[in-house]
Amino acid sequence: MKIAEVTSTFPPYKAGMGNVAYYNAWSLTTLGHDVTVFTTKVKNGTSHTDEYPFEVQRLGAWFKYGNAGILPQLFYKLPKYDIIHLHYPFFGGAEIIYFLDKIKDLNLVVTYHMDVFGKGLMSKFFEWHRNNVTPKILDRADKIIVTSYDYARSSAIKDRLIAEPEKFVEIPIGVNQLLFKPRYRNKDIINQYDLHGKKTILFVGALDKAHYFKGINILIQAIKKIKARDDYRVIIIGEGDLKDSYQTMADSQGLGKKIIFAGFVPDDLLPKFYSIADMLVLPSIDQSEAFGIVSLEAMASGVPVITSDLPGVRSVVDKKKTGLLVKPGNVDNLSNMIEYLLDNPKVAKEYGKAGRAKVLANYTWDKVGHKLDHLIKTISK
Repeated sequence: MKIAEVTSTFPPYKAGMGNVAYYNAWSLTTLGHDVTVFTTKVKNGTSHTDEYPFEVQRLGAWFKYGNAGILPQLFYKLPKYDIIHLHYPFFGGAEIIYFLDKIKDLNLVVTYHMDVFGKGLMSKFFEWHRNNVTPKILDRADKIIVTSYDYARSSAIKDRLIAEPEKFVEIPIGVNQLLFKPRYRNKDIINQYDLHGKKTILFVGALDKAHYFKGINILIQAIKKIKARDDYRVIIIGEGDLKDSYQTMADSQGLGKKIIFAGFVPDDLLPKFYSIADMLVLPSIDQSEAFGIVSLEAMASGVPVITSDLPGVRSVVDKKKTGLLVKPGNVDNLSNMIEYLLDNPKVAKEYGKAGRAKVLANYTWDKVGHKLDHLIKTISK
């Protein structure tokens, strides 16, 4: 079957939605489908190779703002595909598919990844879009995939879920359990960042304006509260246009030696960073965080997780079994949970073991791929 995966982001850009599209494409190709990924063209100067077992078409946007991009080329490229799988939100791409579907009656599957809120004037635009544009796009979908019903029940599409439950399917995000697995602590990283005798608190995520909701500022404030102790270091992995401001904030709080900004880390090296982590912290502040792929990566690696008690995100982490949940934006709560795991290594180890077991039971990409394959076969005309 010819399948088009349409996504606003795709590797090498490091973001959750693009990574999901990447693994969906791999899984469906492995299961015998002919898959093409359509995404926006990478910025000039960004190096990448598209050596995949599926085709990737990076299209030049007529207008581009952040991860949004208007791609009218989709009008003539998509009709030849049996299934269109849209990863939403994709401002500028989804609207093209909406109009095309009205003309051609496509077989359309939409994965609704998250609500988008934004800040300032952009929050007004996103509110208008949620109320006036998103419903029209979802009306055209044959099926709507949500990564968890927990998130969907609290999201902007909760009324639609109640009204049309038969239209929804829960297919979680997966993780490569062969890549992310328990490993011996990597000596090179320990030496590089002088982590001898230190416990490591890890954060992994994009540091750009589109990912303002990751809560780095909350993490920095929480670390300030345990500034007096010197048995830990924080490693922040990620790049983006907010990195310098976060680094300046950490330095101004006297945390320059305790919080290490490691920058971009390639996929083949990332598991080695999980190997030296004593915990992963994902302190997201609102429902723009809908799942938290990094939580799965940590759990698969046998690392306990501290994450925000947000719909969808909390469906991954079992409280006091695979990790801990904190109130979004609550600095004191986060600081206390970090100290708890620092002071209770046996508990942290048990959380890590339970997390690995949960991943193997529910969140491997082969399991996710078979669910997606089954769904696609049920809607093909």
